[in-house]
Amino acid sequence: MGLTFAVIAAPITEHEAADAEPRAMVLHNAALKADWVAERHPEAVVLGADTTVFIDHTVLNKPADLTAARAMLKQLSGRTHTVFTGVSVRHRVRGFKHDEGVASQVTFKVLTDEVIDRYFAQINPLDKAGGYGIQSGADLIVAGYEGSLTNIVGLPVEATKQILTRCGLFG
Repeated sequence: MGLTFAVIAAPITEHEAADAEPRAMVLHNAALKADWVAERHPEAVVLGADTTVFIDHTVLNKPADLTAARAMLKQLSGRTHTVFTGVSVRHRVRGFKHDEGVASQVTFKVLTDEVIDRYFAQINPLDKAGGYGIQSGADLIVAGYEGSLTNIVGLPVEATKQILTRCGLFG
């Protein structure tokens, strides 16, 4: 979007229960991050975001290890799942506070152990919800998607730009 920004990691404890309602969970976590940073930088426009993968009434956050990552990809294999992202925008001085959720659908190819091994050789699955990132190696695992590609990557740029424009902070 051509904006200058700084990344500030908020040392908050995220809600990450496997049985959480995913829309509420990502909105809650995004708001916690944005509120923490906005409190310390009241003059700044602050954006917080959180993304998760959801299938079979289960939230798939970042896997603990490669065994968990492999299990997640096997669960997603040949199926469609939802990627939810919560976006929170804050500007303390203006008194602006907005939270919005975005959902996209991703369909995986049927994955063999060999394909998963090749995929893991290309990406680090441990820092990605669901154990995968669509921005690298997607040709190995993804059959298709519906909705925002940037949401699946982790920040729905289209929705973020709309939020910033609506509130007069962009455009």
